[in-house]
Amino acid sequence: MNLERMAAGTCERPFPVYEDLVEKLLRAHTSVDEERDPTAAHVMAVCSGYAYADIETMTTIVTRLGLEAHACVCIAQSVDAMFVYSTAHIVQSRCGRVVILCYRGTETSNLSNWLGDADVGSDSMLLGEERLRVHSGFYRNVRATRWDVIRELNLALEGRSLADPRARVAHPLEARCVTGHRLGGATAVLFWLSVLAHRTIAEKLRAVYTFGQPLVAGEPVPATVRNLAPKLHRYIMAHDPIPALPARAGGSLVHFGREYRYAGGKWERAAASVIQMKSMHTLPPAVLALIGVNVKGPGSRRYTLVEHGPHLYVSALRPEGRITEYGDQA
Repeated sequence: MNLERMAAGTCERPFPVYEDLVEKLLRAHTSVDEERDPTAAHVMAVCSGYAYADIETMTTIVTRLGLEAHACVCIAQSVDAMFVYSTAHIVQSRCGRVVILCYRGTETSNLSNWLGDADVGSDSMLLGEERLRVHSGFYRNVRATRWDVIRELNLALEGRSLADPRARVAHPLEARCVTGHRLGGATAVLFWLSVLAHRTIAEKLRAVYTFGQPLVAGEPVPATVRNLAPKLHRYIMAHDPIPALPARAGGSLVHFGREYRYAGGKWERAAASVIQMKSMHTLPPAVLALIGVNVKGPGSRRYTLVEHGPHLYVSALRPEGRITEYGDQA
């Protein structure tokens, strides 16, 4: 297990991207019935994208977004033979009131990481008196770092600084968001469900935001999950193939939560969730789509891996008129 702590500094103009970001995040999702929040969606997309980077890069980007002088913890565990590649960044606002938990997604150049994504298996997660069948590879990655993440969240609940747990912040944790892209999104969802029994932590969750998230749960989906599903906001580019994976040949899985799709230059709430691929036969042609070829998937949906990049989600979710995390309007 590798654990790093870091205290961030302040930023200079043209930053921050958002003034009073803590207050904006505290006002978002105060009710489970609330639809997506544009500011939260953009911030979570940026955090999920830079969760692929090191802790120094993450702190730089989050500072630019508007969480100056925050604390950041990076928890990581890798076990090649078990296809475990679990990395979590925990960002705590300077005042302590807001915490963002960001999970890193599949590392593009890591074959073992991809094999873990394909390990559907038949694990189950206990949710009170109910059980949920879950994707084995994703769940193994959650469990690899779960207790260390819980320990850090408990420190935040006690009003301690994650940069230096011996020090205190002005306020204990009030609002928590969990996010991730690809494997990071799947891990975010399963972590959220796995800590429902930790009441003090679970009560602070405002929302889960995922981007290009693959399927994680088998049917039937228990009532516990169905009741909490509105807290999950899944964002999908119209032709991104990853949300339709893993293929049904490895076991039937379903999506839950609110799904938003990007097509025609705008995000719209989907009437129904993306359909799982029947087999991996669709995927090899989709790899060719990296050069821009569209490949037909279930129903009328067409796939292209070009649309899966985290930078595309960040760009599509940036509100009009806001500068980028690079400080420009491009």
